[in-house]
Amino acid sequence: MRSFTPKALFSLAAVGVLALSACGEAPEDEPEEDDAAAEENGDTQAEDNSDYTACLVSDAGGWDDQSFNESAFTGLQNAVEDFEISESTAESSSDSDFGPNVDAMVQQGCDLTFGVGFLLEDAIDEAAQGNPDQSFGIIDATLPSEPENGKPLVFNTSEAAYLAGYVAASMTETDTVATFGGIQIPSVTVFMDGFADGVERYNDDNDADVSLLGWDKEAQDGSFSGDFDDQSAGRALTEQFLAQDADIIMPVAGPVGLGAAGAIEDDGDAKLIWVDTDGYESTDYGDIILTSVLKQIAQAVYDTVEEGVSGEFTAEPYVGDLENDGVGLAPFHDFEDEVPDEVKDKIEELTAEIISGDTVVESENAPQ
Repeated sequence: MRSFTPKALFSLAAVGVLALSACGEAPEDEPEEDDAAAEENGDTQAEDNSDYTACLVSDAGGWDDQSFNESAFTGLQNAVEDFEISESTAESSSDSDFGPNVDAMVQQGCDLTFGVGFLLEDAIDEAAQGNPDQSFGIIDATLPSEPENGKPLVFNTSEAAYLAGYVAASMTETDTVATFGGIQIPSVTVFMDGFADGVERYNDDNDADVSLLGWDKEAQDGSFSGDFDDQSAGRALTEQFLAQDADIIMPVAGPVGLGAAGAIEDDGDAKLIWVDTDGYESTDYGDIILTSVLKQIAQAVYDTVEEGVSGEFTAEPYVGDLENDGVGLAPFHDFEDEVPDEVKDKIEELTAEIISGDTVVESENAPQ
């Protein structure tokens, strides 16, 4: 993973963003320069893509959330470097920033604008409808109007979370594990559904009785911090689970999960399962992270930018799953020697079952 310091390099001043119209349209295109002269006499230089601009709007977690916003930012930065394109970004600090920040990208004439997260769905959908000559992408959501210039980038994380649930159930020493979400939206609860099914599969396979706190899949009811920002709420929920003897906890809450990590670190005995990125690499809590449920957002953003640069952008949804490596389970890192070989072998077996269709992880929250 390339290193970067997002906040120091890329964000829009709030005052400038809020001054823009909430329903802006793209500016008229400037006449393009004739580049035929650059091709004279057998010029073999790579195509100049500097006039192509890819843009990104975060949700309230910001670029250094060590989760899905940061993953999207990484994908954009890699594309900027490899394709030598231009970029613009807007870092949202609250829900009220979403519309104005997307508007800012439209006003700047971005060729392709991504919104990061389910909560930007409406802002991106409205912008796509109003600006048919620009392209848009939405990460972790679909677009209600299904515009021809809007591409959903979604992930069936229930498959990878199923594997994490099985691992958690196999590694708990208290027969109790837990999960919680930030907000009850499909891109969050899809993780929780898969995790619950993985625990159940372990129980069925081993005549065990591991309990799951924080999520009732059948009732679609569980524990949520209420947002993706308040780390103290994540700590409070985690302390409640620890008090109920949970010793492996999976927060699905972006930066709120860092509050959970702090509580687990203080506990000294419990373990954490991170989501979206490999938390061993992206956070400061690697020594308590058993594994992570990966969502390859960076690669999906990179590939979509590449489509746009090459003139091959389509509205066909990208759906990441185990089969196309769009989701997966991270290495066990510091716990590699503690996870039994039979559990590792079982995870490989389950992965093959899911890919082949022999095991179907069902979730009403999974992308269709």
